[in-house]
Amino acid sequence: MQKKILEFTNILRKSGIRVSPAESIDAFAALDDLSVEDREIFQDALRATMVKRGEEVPTFDELFDLFWSGFYDNLRDSFAQATGELGEMGVDFETLVQQIVEMLNGMEGDFGDLSELARALLTSDLSQLENLIRQAAEGAGADRIENFLQVGFFSRRTLEGMGLEDAREELGGLADALEQAGMSPEQIAALRKLIEGLMEAARRSVRAFTERELQQQNHDYMEKFRRETLLEKSFYHLSEEEIRKMREVVERLAQRIKNILSIKKRRLKRGKLDLRQTLRRNMSRGGIPFELIFKRRKKDRPKLVILTDVSSSVANVSRFMLQFVYSLQEAFTKIRAFVFVSELGEVTPIFQEKDISEAIEDALEGGTVINVYTRSNFGHAFHHFWQNYLSAIDNKTTVLILGDARNNYNDPRAWCLREIHHKAKNVVWLNPENPSAWGFGDSVMDKYLPYTDVAEECRNLRQLSKLVDSLLL
Repeated sequence: MQKKILEFTNILRKSGIRVSPAESIDAFAALDDLSVEDREIFQDALRATMVKRGEEVPTFDELFDLFWSGFYDNLRDSFAQATGELGEMGVDFETLVQQIVEMLNGMEGDFGDLSELARALLTSDLSQLENLIRQAAEGAGADRIENFLQVGFFSRRTLEGMGLEDAREELGGLADALEQAGMSPEQIAALRKLIEGLMEAARRSVRAFTERELQQQNHDYMEKFRRETLLEKSFYHLSEEEIRKMREVVERLAQRIKNILSIKKRRLKRGKLDLRQTLRRNMSRGGIPFELIFKRRKKDRPKLVILTDVSSSVANVSRFMLQFVYSLQEAFTKIRAFVFVSELGEVTPIFQEKDISEAIEDALEGGTVINVYTRSNFGHAFHHFWQNYLSAIDNKTTVLILGDARNNYNDPRAWCLREIHHKAKNVVWLNPENPSAWGFGDSVMDKYLPYTDVAEECRNLRQLSKLVDSLLL
């Protein structure tokens, strides 16, 4: 058991969870007083001794399931499918195996003459099959797997190490011998079908084992791969599960930007070396720069006003932009946020009073701030902002607009955006549609473009991250 715990500890470390030798010893001590057979208590004991940070708990739980359980269940399901197909032919699996053993005892051959693998397959001895797969995988070096492209390679090497093709020939020869010995054609047909099902179940099980090994050994790499995939996926096509995972990715990106900002802030605080003043100050020392003089420049944090279209066509884009910006709110002097479809309403107080996730849901829900179940009218929303909130903008304010500019053939009132542009430091428009669609149909993006400083396509998280970076870094 100690060897297994050490293996598990190494997998945790490879995945970025720091487990010290002392914590491994604590795990050994905890297990002295606990039953390993109680899976839940066993998992809780290892988690309590090995995990120090709350954000590491999901990774630990996933790796625990991969390492300590699951494969046997996968094996059972695969072979149950193979043996279950006999029922469709009206043949009972256990009865068939018993008849085979009895016939072999009456022949010159013996059931014990079959190889370990052939016997384990024929009797569906899952414990023995699991041991054989693990041994063959270890011999094939499956623990060195690094990416998806190697799954097929290590699966083939594991199957070769097990001798699956040899076992197929053995079982095929057994079927031929039993047929000659007088086994009924129906039973021979069932046996041959069973053999093919067992071969396929073995191949599926080995591939599943290799994929699990990849997840265990390269969990950190796999998570990065999944995050990269989400970064590129269009907001329009996210499933509910992907939306949940996307929130975590947004948090990670926001934290990365905050870390970069923190470093830049420290550098700005110190300033750049002023060579001229340094030489002048050190003239009395022969120009040797004993005392360094730095140029100190203060970089003002921008003020931000957000106008976000929350109609159903762009709801996901709005969701993640609001989360992104408010995760970085300390990077701005002040943020004011407005949402609109046709009506326009301010949601700044909601973000000040509530948790960010709850605030976003309130901002997007119909009836809480505005009626979101109406037809888009950018002109009406911009006019309302011009009438009531134009004083919120000055020459230090960046206005960030998110919307597809699909105006349902209403008056775009582009002059309202022109007035906003005149007062603001800059106007940035993020449009989830491809630029080739701007200005076609009911899109009035071409009417608004002259009054923007930056207008970019924004349909996935990578594009959103790049644009937010450009505002701050």
